[in-house]
Amino acid sequence: MVKYHLAIEQANQQYIQFKVIFENVEPGAIIHLPKWRPGRYELGNFAKNVRGFKVFDMDGKVVNFHKTDLSSWKIELKETATIRVEYSYYAAELNAGSTYLSKEMLYSNPVNCFVYQDGKKDEGCEVHLNIPSDWNIAGSMEREGNVLRAADFDELADSPFICSASLQYNQYESGGTIFHLWFQGDCQIDWPVVIRDFKAFTDKQIEKFIEFPVPHYHFLFHILPYKAYHGVEHQKSTVIALGPTYDVFGHLYTELLGVSSHELYHTWNVKAIRPIEMYPYDYQRENLSKLGYLCEGVTTYMGDLMLFKSGVFDLKQYLHEFTGQLQKHFDNFGRFHYSVVESSYDTWLDGYAPGAPGRKVSIYTEGCLLAFVCDVKIREYSGNKHGLDELMKRLYFNFALANKGVSEADYIGLLKELAGPEIEELITDYFYGTRPFEAILTEALETIGLELTHKPNHRYSFGRTGFKSHPFGAGFQVAAIYPGSPADMAGLMINDEIIAVNDFKLNGDLDNWLSYLDDQNKRLTVIRQGKILELALPEVQRSFYLEYGVEVIENPNSFQKKAFEHWKS
Repeated sequence: MVKYHLAIEQANQQYIQFKVIFENVEPGAIIHLPKWRPGRYELGNFAKNVRGFKVFDMDGKVVNFHKTDLSSWKIELKETATIRVEYSYYAAELNAGSTYLSKEMLYSNPVNCFVYQDGKKDEGCEVHLNIPSDWNIAGSMEREGNVLRAADFDELADSPFICSASLQYNQYESGGTIFHLWFQGDCQIDWPVVIRDFKAFTDKQIEKFIEFPVPHYHFLFHILPYKAYHGVEHQKSTVIALGPTYDVFGHLYTELLGVSSHELYHTWNVKAIRPIEMYPYDYQRENLSKLGYLCEGVTTYMGDLMLFKSGVFDLKQYLHEFTGQLQKHFDNFGRFHYSVVESSYDTWLDGYAPGAPGRKVSIYTEGCLLAFVCDVKIREYSGNKHGLDELMKRLYFNFALANKGVSEADYIGLLKELAGPEIEELITDYFYGTRPFEAILTEALETIGLELTHKPNHRYSFGRTGFKSHPFGAGFQVAAIYPGSPADMAGLMINDEIIAVNDFKLNGDLDNWLSYLDDQNKRLTVIRQGKILELALPEVQRSFYLEYGVEVIENPNSFQKKAFEHWKS
């Protein structure tokens, strides 16, 4: 049994004090801190937050150690002994995957800050929390008072918790499982509406998989006073950060539903149905996989689709979310250079940053659209008997419940079985290749009585001159440039600051001036690396950054009507 004792003295300094008791530690044993966290396909290097790492024997004598890498400590014992490891962890970042401490709250993702002994992850774990007596504890671990228990380090690492006096709580039941709802933050919750909607999409997801993988589940929400959107999946819980507070149960309520459905679906897909490269998790290196389109793409597609299937979203709301994925796809010219399979592998390089322009695609967006196409292909081949949910159910029963990871060959093999041999061309050209998606998306949408639409962009800078920008002081900073557009031909560069159009100084009104000067030759005044430049925009007769959409076909035939009804059920 490994025992972790946490204290939060002087919480305003945001250091959590750890004392960890390891038993039967052998000479030369190595103590690790994880280098990444599941749910984030990049190295986190959490050891940068560790201060004052020390080791003692049970008589209080100092035990020497030395680092073997940036997150590992080799213990210099002469014989097997029980040791106490002490350190402080700086917890000043608040998002769905972090650890955070303030006078009002202790929030921990143990994978960030709990050390473990190499080769002994299977030992039971106890977490002893020295927290104020009026604080409640939200999380999925077994609890007795202020002591939390996990069967092994993997469960501990995957079990975030929040300690606070201001937690709000409710619950609902679905399929015999209790789902716990914890809200941290100053928010007014419409519980009847929340429980109605959450139960609806939970019921639908369980219906599609037949059973829920774990005996209980916890939604842990951080409702923040500033703009935030982030969710992280765990086997028995999820942490979701959303804000600003005043909009969470207003304009952002669809976002709350969307991210919650997405993370719940991860309970099956990724936490149970897991790429073979992550079975088991190795916390000390990158767990490289080419199945990002399964892990995140299918989950992105199914998360929103389950909201529609369950009646929480109507068709208009669902198509709004789907159109967002279409727009991201068509606006990203990385689709001509890098496949979703290649981008899955390279997510560990720069998957959460814009990166080099036009280099890669998003496993969430491309994977979502390919999941939709495969869903329709399966329905066509099976005469509407099956859809992608049947494939996911088979992965769950044949792999997850058999304690096996899923390989590329396993997933592709099931696709061929359910969608027919012709699916192989789609896999080659679109999963592993960079063939344009427009034809397959148009065909799949038409199969279920929908059609892909596009129109000129309503923003002049996007549609007529071919660049995207965001406000930057009184001017605008360039964020993206359409290849071959007037902006590109003029020599505009990403990060240029546009301060004037035809000598008219901007005051947050770039598109207004461009529209006003529509029939004139236009010049942009930009600041680049401290220099002021003039760039002339050539005139061309075409549109850029088109606005994409999906509409219902006006007079669908009987086959389309039938296909649509099966797809949405």
